[in-house]
Amino acid sequence: MKAAFHFRDIAGRYSAIFCDVWGVIRDGHAILPDAIEALQQARASGVPVILVSNSPRPAHDVARQLARMGAPDDAWDGIVTSGDATRIALNDHAPGPFFKIGPPGGDDLLYSGLDITFSDVDEAHAIVCTGLVRELGSAPDDYEALLTELADRQLPMICANPDIVVQVGDDLVWCAGALARLYRELGGTSVIAGKPHKPIYELAYRMLLDRGWRGDRSNVLAIGDGPETDLAGAARMSIDSLFIGDGILGGALDPSDMPAIQTELSRYNVTATWFAPRLIW
Repeated sequence: MKAAFHFRDIAGRYSAIFCDVWGVIRDGHAILPDAIEALQQARASGVPVILVSNSPRPAHDVARQLARMGAPDDAWDGIVTSGDATRIALNDHAPGPFFKIGPPGGDDLLYSGLDITFSDVDEAHAIVCTGLVRELGSAPDDYEALLTELADRQLPMICANPDIVVQVGDDLVWCAGALARLYRELGGTSVIAGKPHKPIYELAYRMLLDRGWRGDRSNVLAIGDGPETDLAGAARMSIDSLFIGDGILGGALDPSDMPAIQTELSRYNVTATWFAPRLIW
């Protein structure tokens, strides 16, 4: 792993970029202007950018969220989300019925147009998890009794957001991936289409191809702040990665101490090709 504090020093090496959203171009509350500029400059130099997000929402809804926050849409060529990939998985398990775990009403767009039904716990044939019911003030352990019951019934859990935590301002908020991890620990099975798994990356490659890209699949750079999602996914897809240290790890890493950064990543059994505290051109 090498330092790449200025994105301009490495962007030209790659034929395309897969960039995370939360923790890289936004911190949960605000857009990060330096990161936006870095992506704009990469695109201006001829390198296409696809935002690859583990949001459980479809891409068009994430685009609206970013627009409301003031992000210009000339910083990327397209967006793919875990929600997009999850809709395919939901179709594979249609019609259900599904038991929903997640914020009430928060992810209705995920299900729009799908021929699926929902039920209470007793009648469910599968589970769809988009997050904790209360995103603030609760933790995965609060769900242990419920998840134990569901695991004993061997219901598959479709996890719409593989992230364990996400940065929201100065806080870290538990995500659906934390519940899916606990579910597996309790003996259940989970279906995950987002990062670090292949389906979401295949959607990103398809989007590039649909836009006329004819680059080498291995010559793509993944940018992200999540060791277990962004970096692990890049490794699975055999592409280079740029680790952003000021994301979910909260800026706890000393940018001048690369051995310590690598030691931290080794806790997750991952590494990165490049490191930068923030995405800056």
